[in-house]
Amino acid sequence: MSYSVGQVAAFAGVTVRTLHHYDKAGLLSPSDRSRAGYRLYGEADLVRLQQILFYRELGFPLDEIASLLEDPQANALERLQDRLRRLNEEIARLRRLAEVAERAIEVQRTGVPLTPEERFEVFGDVAFDLSYATEAELKWAHSDGQRKAMARADAHTKEDWRRLMGEAAAWRAELLAAFDEGEPSCGGRAMDLAEEHRLHIARWFTSCPPDMHRRIADDFVADPRAFALVVPPSQQRPGLAAYLCKAVHANAARHAGDRTDAEESR
Repeated sequence: MSYSVGQVAAFAGVTVRTLHHYDKAGLLSPSDRSRAGYRLYGEADLVRLQQILFYRELGFPLDEIASLLEDPQANALERLQDRLRRLNEEIARLRRLAEVAERAIEVQRTGVPLTPEERFEVFGDVAFDLSYATEAELKWAHSDGQRKAMARADAHTKEDWRRLMGEAAAWRAELLAAFDEGEPSCGGRAMDLAEEHRLHIARWFTSCPPDMHRRIADDFVADPRAFALVVPPSQQRPGLAAYLCKAVHANAARHAGDRTDAEESR
C-alpha cells in the first residue's frame, strides 16, 4: 500500500513540513509518486521513518541519523551506549535544576519581606547564605517546628526585626566578652548565655527544647554558614563556634539534671 504525505504525517505524529525537510535532506524520500505527481510512501519508507523518529527522540542530529541508516551495523551499539550515557547525565542535571527550583520557591515563600536597603539596615553584616537557607529548608521540610518558625519569621514586621537583631547583638557582645575573658564553656556564665540564646529562638521563632537547641548548636561547628547567622565572620574568633556549642550542650545537660532532681523530690 502507499500513503500520501498527509496520511503519513497524521499517523506518525509529525508535520508535512517535517516530511518535506527529510526528503530535501535525503533522509527519507518517498519511493513512489501518484499520477498527479504527489509523494507516496510505501511500507519500507514507513519502517525507515520509524527509525528516524526513534533516533530523533533520543536526540541524535540528522546527519548522524543518516549515517546510522546507511550502515546500521557501523558502531550503532557504541553510539547508542554513548547517547545513553549523555541522557543519564542530562537527567541528573535536570534533577539538580529541579532541586534548585524547589529550594528557590521555598526561600521565596519564607523570605523576610524587606527591601535590600531595609535588609542591610536591619541585619547589618549578619550573613544570610542562600545555599544554607535552602539546604535547611530541605533538611527540616517535614518538621513542624521549622514550618512554625518560618511562618513566624514571615509575619515579623521591620520593627520586629530591628528589636530581634538588637537583642541578638547585645547577647553576642556578652558571648564575645565571656569567650575573650576565658570563661569556661561549661561554667555558669556561658551556660546562662546558651539559655538566653535558646529563649531568644523560642521568643521570636519557635519552641526550642534543649534537645533541639543541641542540634542547632552542632550545626554551628559543622557548617560555618550556620554560625555566621549568629556571629558575623568579622566578629568571629578561632574556637568560638565550638565554645558556644559546648555551652549549649552543658546547658541542656543542666536542664536534664534539673528535671531529674525535680522528679526525685516528688
